[in-house]
Amino acid sequence: MSAFTTVLSRDWLLSETPASRAQAAWVRRYRGWLQFRANGLAMVGLATVAVMIVASLAAPLLAWQNPSAQDLAGRLAWPSAAHWFGTDELGRDIFSRILYGGRITLGMVVAVVALVAPIGLAVGSVAGYLGGIVDRVLMRVTDVFLAFPRLVLALAFVAALKPGITSAIIAIALTAWPPYARLARAETMTVRNTDFIAAVRLAGASAPRIILRHIVPLCLSSVIVRVTLDMSGIILTAAALGFLGMGAQPPMPEWGTMIAASRAYILEQWWVPTIPGVAIFAVSLAFNLLGDGMRDVLDPRQR
Repeated sequence: MSAFTTVLSRDWLLSETPASRAQAAWVRRYRGWLQFRANGLAMVGLATVAVMIVASLAAPLLAWQNPSAQDLAGRLAWPSAAHWFGTDELGRDIFSRILYGGRITLGMVVAVVALVAPIGLAVGSVAGYLGGIVDRVLMRVTDVFLAFPRLVLALAFVAALKPGITSAIIAIALTAWPPYARLARAETMTVRNTDFIAAVRLAGASAPRIILRHIVPLCLSSVIVRVTLDMSGIILTAAALGFLGMGAQPPMPEWGTMIAASRAYILEQWWVPTIPGVAIFAVSLAFNLLGDGMRDVLDPRQR
């Protein structure tokens, strides 16, 4: 019976003539998943991100040692059964600090994305739909932010505020939203004069309703792809701020801060700064692979 149900469900999800809008939506999602699953590198990226997220959330269960507990007698110990990734300059277990650091790094990424995606989408869709003076003003503001390198502008914002995780999140968000605004504006300008938008406008819909109900949903797929591809850049910026002392502050186990604190040992005790660097590299690469796979599925120009 279960095999019959599976076959029936698969036939329902692959139907060429959906019987309802709900079925059509599920058919589109399932076909997108099949296309994504066929991309081996994208699946590797998805698996790596999933493992890192689960490991970070389950850090209290997986890390049997306190990430802040110091043991000066066992400082700079080689990786062993007692300390899988060795210990740092204060005798703290690097494996535990990597897991707890994943919470901080990935949490910063989620917070930044939650801020920049809605802001960029709102600014771009409003500018693209209304045009005129609104478009010129919003795009000139966007150009001002784009004129500065992201890391330099983030450092300036953090210096103007106060070094810490909250300041780093705000600084990265303030420097990361312009590309989303320009992308949403370009997508909006391609659809604002289409027949179905004109029909909605003739039906009496207001500009805010058209933007929220019709323009924004059409821009979401491109923004989602851009967000996924930008996550690696956000991770690197957060790590760079931590490395420069402007992000998470010691003794918090943030990956960039861990590298900064142990850079003096890179030749003799190479594993101490290398392991956090490998974590940053692995997660950044995983998000890039995941973003490439999602672009192939969600971007109609790739089909």
